[in-house]
Amino acid sequence: MTMNKPTYDIELDIRNQGYKHIIGIDEAGRGPLMGPVVAAGVCISDGFDTSEINDSKKLSAKKREYLYDKITNECDWEIGQVDEKLIDEINIFQATKLAMRQVIYKMYDADFVLIDGNFLPENIDIPEKCVIGGDNLSVSIAAASIVAKVTRDRMIMSCHKEYPIYGWDRNKGYGTKEHMDAIALYGPTIYHRKTFGGVREYV
Repeated sequence: MTMNKPTYDIELDIRNQGYKHIIGIDEAGRGPLMGPVVAAGVCISDGFDTSEINDSKKLSAKKREYLYDKITNECDWEIGQVDEKLIDEINIFQATKLAMRQVIYKMYDADFVLIDGNFLPENIDIPEKCVIGGDNLSVSIAAASIVAKVTRDRMIMSCHKEYPIYGWDRNKGYGTKEHMDAIALYGPTIYHRKTFGGVREYV
């Protein structure tokens, strides 16, 4: 059943306008109380089997890992990231746009950018298009959502090994009761976003 799964229709429409290297961009980590925000960009290669690609939130961790390997082995891709310190300096909205710009600058042969959400990063000299709910509509964006999610989850697991008391292996840095209780009891770590509610009260 393919209903509500992303397709290549948006990309095909853009390719029919003469563009060749279309990248989809999505991010992971805007909402958590700690760690970086990570953006990923993916250009679906000709002949790539997109039948299993879906919004990362609809996939199991095991399936995401499998598809991450498939995408990164067979497609053109890049990531951008902004750490918690810079997030605190420039705010999460600006940090997200910066991470997306990093991706676009690295993918220098891109000639069109599809971005999940309702805003575009500034100072980009190639055509861009917002796609609200893009990870459910565009396979390029859905693939990017998988790469961004797996990349960030791996980073958070590394942080978890240093500070296991916060349960980041389970909550991935989001403000669950377990996480919030640990911040209240032990205070924030070097990885926490000090300007975020739930953290700044204990700085």
